[in-house]
Amino acid sequence: MKIARSAGERAFDASNAALLVLLSVVTLYPFLYVLFASVSIPSDFVQHRGILLWPKGFTLDSYRMVFENPNIVSGYLNTIFYVVVGTSLNILMTSLGAYALSRQNVMWKNAAMMMIVLTMFFDGGLIPRYLLVKNIGLLDSYWALIIPSAMTTWNLIVMRTSFQAVPVALEESARIDGASDWTILFRIVIPLSLPVIAVMVLFYGVWHWNKWFDALIYLRNRELFPLQLILREILIQNDTGSMMTSVSGGDRMPIGETIKYATIMVATLPILFLYPFLQKYFVKGVMIGAIKE
Repeated sequence: MKIARSAGERAFDASNAALLVLLSVVTLYPFLYVLFASVSIPSDFVQHRGILLWPKGFTLDSYRMVFENPNIVSGYLNTIFYVVVGTSLNILMTSLGAYALSRQNVMWKNAAMMMIVLTMFFDGGLIPRYLLVKNIGLLDSYWALIIPSAMTTWNLIVMRTSFQAVPVALEESARIDGASDWTILFRIVIPLSLPVIAVMVLFYGVWHWNKWFDALIYLRNRELFPLQLILREILIQNDTGSMMTSVSGGDRMPIGETIKYATIMVATLPILFLYPFLQKYFVKGVMIGAIKE
């Protein structure tokens, strides 16, 4: 039997739906603005003022010039390297630390955990961190963006909490069969914790993809620059000259504007495509790491 809904309930549902639609539009519009601007005809776009609801004409010249820029190509390849290698190292180090801190009868694990948590509240600062990277010989190298950030405290806590949810009986039965800690970790604990591993891959991957400040501090060789640092130069320093050499003098300024938006799209889309593949694990993985401490 269907229960009749009151006028107040229907009004609440309608206002709730309207609010969610409004929030969706507010969230989606900046992305659509950048997309429309990137494919607009440059001379028509620079004359437009106000809200942009559709492209001003259509051309892919800005994207062509972006992909012809050698800095963009090298930045893409460097960013892919940082994301793949950095995320792999992050998952490995975080898994090892979480496993050690989640097992029973580990000496001093509570004291070690307290010291690790303190790093979330007290930081040595930028200058000591720079001197450390310099003194161990990582300055101006790929590893300056990977090794110093091999593990983050928050992600370690989340993964540790997830590993604690694995039944102790599985570990005990594996040890009776002669399994070592390596076997238990990689063949029992991690396979049973795939949701939180997927969340960590997403967190670390997005972090590496968007990271530019460390590159600005530690890198001087442009061949090592990640894509986000190249994007910063284009947007903040207005460095689009190398992408406009084939454009006539009168059109240089207009197409320089659309190149900026095309560069943003090129830098944003790949990481957006990653989320749908991990979405089914996302909520479950975050909740596993938040329920129990």
